[in-house]
Amino acid sequence: MSSRNTEFELGGINHLALVSSDMRATIDFYSGVLGMPLVKTLELPGGMGQHFFFDCGGGNQIAFFWFPTAPDGMPGVSAPASMPGAGELTSAVGSMNHVAFHVPVEKFDEYREKLRSKGVAVSPVLNHDDSPAGVSRDVHEGTFVRSFYFQDPDGALLEFACWMREFTDADVSHEPRTAADRVLPEERHAPIA
Repeated sequence: MSSRNTEFELGGINHLALVSSDMRATIDFYSGVLGMPLVKTLELPGGMGQHFFFDCGGGNQIAFFWFPTAPDGMPGVSAPASMPGAGELTSAVGSMNHVAFHVPVEKFDEYREKLRSKGVAVSPVLNHDDSPAGVSRDVHEGTFVRSFYFQDPDGALLEFACWMREFTDADVSHEPRTAADRVLPEERHAPIA
């Protein structure tokens, strides 16, 4: 399968910017618990807030804004209400559902236990595959990624994931859904005629 971008020479994600309610708690979690170095801090002009950057490896950054007037997040709207397997995974269009950090296959289980020992609640391990359930209990030749999930202090859903195989042309086989396929909230609860 050809996975080369012929339009733009992109080098991955420069940074992903989220919004924090408490920059000190964000630093404590991302630098203290996850070990990501804080590499750049900015005070935004006119008292608008702050913008801090953490090195998440591979030349990539995860960044946070802190705005003094930012509204609180709404679980199930701005981010999933819970971790996969523990409740609703849906979030709103345009929201950030989760951030997955790549970890080495050989350190995957060790890292899960390390987070647990630091007091972080982690999901069960999910072996993602193409079965009807989308996951399997055991790793097999059809497992394409292994992952587990956890949340930051503001409830942002995070994931540690490791690729298990190369993708082929057979991995792109589904017809994309459109806006016409959506079921909007008012339609979910409409009386049946």
